[in-house]
Amino acid sequence: MVFSSLIFLFGFLALHLLVYRLAKKPRTQNLVLLVSSLVFYAWGGPAYILLLMFETLASWFFGVLIQTSKSRREAKRYLVLECLVLLGLLAYYKYTGFLLGTTHALFGVPAEVVAPVLPIGISFYTFKLLSYVADVYRGEVQAEYSYWRLLLYSSLFHHCIAGPIVRYKTVRDELAQRSVTREDVYEGFRRFCVGLAKKAILATACSTAVDTLLPTGTPDIYTQVTGGYWLGALFYFFQIYLDFSGYSDMALGLGRMVGFHYLENFDHPYEAISVQDFWRRWHISLSSFFRDYVYIPLGGSRCSTLQYVRNMFVVWFLTGMWHGASWNFILWGLYFFCFLLLEKFVIKKRMPRAIGHVYAMVVVFFSWVFFKFVDFGEMGGVFAGLFDANGAGFMNLAVQTVFMKNVFLIVICAVACTSLGSWLRGKLRTAADKGGLARFVYNVQETLVPPVLLALSVVALVGVTYSPFIYFQF
Repeated sequence: MVFSSLIFLFGFLALHLLVYRLAKKPRTQNLVLLVSSLVFYAWGGPAYILLLMFETLASWFFGVLIQTSKSRREAKRYLVLECLVLLGLLAYYKYTGFLLGTTHALFGVPAEVVAPVLPIGISFYTFKLLSYVADVYRGEVQAEYSYWRLLLYSSLFHHCIAGPIVRYKTVRDELAQRSVTREDVYEGFRRFCVGLAKKAILATACSTAVDTLLPTGTPDIYTQVTGGYWLGALFYFFQIYLDFSGYSDMALGLGRMVGFHYLENFDHPYEAISVQDFWRRWHISLSSFFRDYVYIPLGGSRCSTLQYVRNMFVVWFLTGMWHGASWNFILWGLYFFCFLLLEKFVIKKRMPRAIGHVYAMVVVFFSWVFFKFVDFGEMGGVFAGLFDANGAGFMNLAVQTVFMKNVFLIVICAVACTSLGSWLRGKLRTAADKGGLARFVYNVQETLVPPVLLALSVVALVGVTYSPFIYFQF
């Protein structure tokens, strides 16, 4: 089950919120959340609930042992054991097929590659539990003595399957006691609807265009015209942001509706003025995880140049591997590693903001080609096509038709990737405080925006891609 599905919206979520509303005591509300989260997780893989519960049990056990250990050395031993258990399970399920596939391609062994089925959300809840035990070791949080409360944290359906990577210390107090105001409910519902619209309307429409222009697994991927490659890559550039940030918006909205205040995970990364700035804004929970639990413990930037390069290499190699068990993701991570070193030692802060923004977006634009194509042959074909090296020409009627049918989609997506909407809302709110017509307009739009976005998203989910500006048809 995913957030952008009708069964989630009108079945699971509606029932969950109703039952949660009827539960008055915090303990009962937590029970509702826990049962709902386990049901949500079981929907996509019931057999792996035991794995989630076991990893949580291991983290609870080692967290308590670290808290009660008599020496720093003993506590560190328990931390290492926790890492071996959780990272070992993650490596087995996520990377066994990758490693066997690599040895098979290089040496022909094993003769047949059989990989275990990847449990849903294992990368996210593993990193959440690792951050919890590491924070206990550092003394930043007290160990959680209630296994069930820790299980609620690790399994909470708001962010268990697709993030963000919410740290225990962020929600520790709200796991025990939280209050919900009318503003929380409204802002949560509004944020959820915005995220749903991003994903169900815009990202889905972009995905359809990408599949039309860049059809993976077919010979057509090598014979597209140059304009088709550029247009397809542009749609993917929009799709990946709107998809990922939309899901994070929905997670933050779901949490806010029941009293959780999760940290932002995307801060308009396509407004970045450098690659480093991009990674301060993109998937913040992941980049901050690697910063706090890998980069800084390795020495960060307070070391020799060679050690700094080593630290950056480790972080970006692991960042690539975390995104997927395939060499293209590792290449994607090392691609950013190279540009971050370039900014550190060559570019520094010499670029004007406007030029820096264009440079950063060009780097990010090409990075998504590495990210999308697992097959290196297809990846090479797309890069060749982007620079008119495949001899297919620049434009044809089919690509022109796709562009003309989706020109408004491109404009809407470009605006949706900026902070323009939130800036206008803030300006209107400030004007509304003075009363008069501005207050009326503000109240009307605040009333209409969430249900209108929800209705349009539902229309998109039942198979009609529609926006208030144009009917998209491919």
